[in-house]
Amino acid sequence: MDFDIPDLLIRAPVVLFSLTIHEFMHAWTAWKCGDDTALRQGRVTLNPVRHLDLFGTVMLFIGPIGWAKPVPVNPRNYENPKRDEILVSGAGVAANMALGIVCALVLRLFGGDILAIEQAGKVIFVMLMYGCLLNFGLAVFNLLPVPPLDGSHILEQLLPGELAQRFSQLGRMGMFLLLGLVLLDRNVHFSFLGYSHVSPMSVPLVFLMQVFAGPHITGALFGT
Repeated sequence: MDFDIPDLLIRAPVVLFSLTIHEFMHAWTAWKCGDDTALRQGRVTLNPVRHLDLFGTVMLFIGPIGWAKPVPVNPRNYENPKRDEILVSGAGVAANMALGIVCALVLRLFGGDILAIEQAGKVIFVMLMYGCLLNFGLAVFNLLPVPPLDGSHILEQLLPGELAQRFSQLGRMGMFLLLGLVLLDRNVHFSFLGYSHVSPMSVPLVFLMQVFAGPHITGALFGT
């Protein structure tokens, strides 16, 4: 575990904002699709206090995975239940992907200039790097079709009736499946903030970083 206090202070705003924007987009999209459940519970806000789960946030700093409070929704209020379930489930993923792309493009275009800034330059550069890794990691992880992740809700809506019903029954085993993914191989680095070498779980991140941040940053980060 990494308890480097200065490093944790740099990570903190990145983690807080990344988790908050993910849950905010779920809540906002549900509201726009006709369900005001999250709105009435104060979740259509960028105030991180309304979204963060204390234990889940701590785990994102020191453990393999982390989480925020699930956004409450009532699909019966959706204007188009199947379409809107996909939109709401995908909104958080899209927000993290967009934020990761922005951070990566800033690094690609202005990384050298940022490092040239005295004192604050290195801090800003590291925050942007964490922003890439965390948000790409959250996007990729949440797209996994494993209950209760967003990808499972999207897949369930895309499957035909009987298959969708069978797939929904996996929800009871979802947490065990997630735990199994984490424990599959001690050499697979599942942490969004601590990759030290290219592993099966980091392959999508390497690809995204190469595309948006550039090979020079990806090579320095992953040793590729």
